Amino acid sequence: MPVYLLSETHRFPNPHLATGEGLLAIGGDLSVDRLLLAYQNGIFPWFSEGEPILWWSPDPRLVLFPHEFKPSKSLQKIMRRSIFDITLDQAFPEVIRECAKIRIEHQEGTWIVNDMIDAYCQLHDSGFAHSVEAWQAGKLVGGLYGVSLGRCFFGESMFSRVSNASKVAFAGLVDFLKLQAFDLIDCQVTTRHLISLGAKEIARESFLKLLANSLRKSTCQGRWHA
Repeated sequence: MPVYLLSETHRFPNPHLATGEGLLAIGGDLSVDRLLLAYQNGIFPWFSEGEPILWWSPDPRLVLFPHEFKPSKSLQKIMRRSIFDITLDQAFPEVIRECAKIRIEHQEGTWIVNDMIDAYCQLHDSGFAHSVEAWQAGKLVGGLYGVSLGRCFFGESMFSRVSNASKVAFAGLVDFLKLQAFDLIDCQVTTRHLISLGAKEIARESFLKLLANSLRKSTCQGRWHA
């Protein structure tokens, strides 16, 4: 499969033309309009420092339907103890920077480079990107961020400075999405941890159909409140 070079025009090739690994296109920019178009087509950017912008649409796709969320007994016990305060959209720039920093500290490398941070902060300012924060004694100790369109939430990354902080933040996100009648959470890349919480792999074709249906519904644009 060829990898497509994007022009200045905000247009993407059909996601089904992606390589076996899910790579679809290269180049373009990280403007709000292009990012929104990408997510509407089941495509997301993922690249490292020094690389050009790479656009992906993997097959299969890992998704979590909010009503199928399965917190472990230990996580349920932690949530009942209320040791974290969970908020929405209170510290988006801090959350995305912590997600990048913690990966670097663990020598894992990160796709959350400065250009990505700037781009997603612009998405947040436009009302399409959101964060969930976990606080302890007034200190930010965990959280996650992602993009919302229609009734689909596209998860991007999470971090923890205290054990289980990101898991409780994720549970808080699921509770909010249930209240807002969201259809699905796009987890993008498969991990055993997310599968343990109820996520499952589906074919890209099935994901795109679910996404198209979700995009027919109104977007919860703007600042989210718990």
